Amino acid sequence: MLITLVVANQKGGVGKTTTALNLAASLSAASRTVLLIDLDSQGNSTSGTGEEKNEASHSLIDILLNEGFPIEKAIEQTKYKFDLIPSSVDLISAEIELSSLPNPTSLLKNKLSNMQASYDYVVIDCPPSLGMISVSALRAASKVLIPLQCEYYSLEGLASMSKTLEEINEATGENIEINGILRTMYDPRIRLSREVSKELEEHFSEQLCDTVIPRNVKLAEAPSFGMPALYYEPEAKGTLAYLALAGEIINKFESNTNIY
Repeated sequence: MLITLVVANQKGGVGKTTTALNLAASLSAASRTVLLIDLDSQGNSTSGTGEEKNEASHSLIDILLNEGFPIEKAIEQTKYKFDLIPSSVDLISAEIELSSLPNPTSLLKNKLSNMQASYDYVVIDCPPSLGMISVSALRAASKVLIPLQCEYYSLEGLASMSKTLEEINEATGENIEINGILRTMYDPRIRLSREVSKELEEHFSEQLCDTVIPRNVKLAEAPSFGMPALYYEPEAKGTLAYLALAGEIINKFESNTNIY
């Protein structure tokens, strides 16, 4: 069964792209077939695989705006064990063009429904904003993973994200929910980090991932070499944390329960 895992947060700088990229690599290392879709116009997930931005023969715009365009044409093989639909600078103007289409945020979901036999996971890296592209991704989601730092505004942002999902559900008839909350760039030496982590454990125990991603230099360095951390430094603490997260996702998302 295809699991479409959307990595989203309306706030930037929380490790969203790092999570999408390294989770794709870690799931593929666990013998899962994986497609990574980079929906962020900045293209950091794309460059993090060593691929050049904006050089694909087919653009994400073709997928999002052209109902008859087969999604398979936009898929590229990476040097690693997962496939990629790279980002495109055209995504900047896609929001305006999407607004002219009937039911524009359903196209991605419809096209991914045809990928059931091709992949075990589709991992989608969303832009750090809530526009039609992010809504398209969320509507396509079977699971939603929210990475966040344990800092002052995290709980407020999480409440905002929950409200956003409720509004999308009311408008579209979907049943999207937060299935996983991932603590990223965690430093146990910082008191605030420990306090926010405790708040998350108390109020979001069902959604909160057991895995915690530490603040780690190797995770930050790997994208500049066009590599997921698994291929840059396999024994780094950050790498091992994402491998653990992949194991946690496999154990819980591939079961018949709805609890992360």
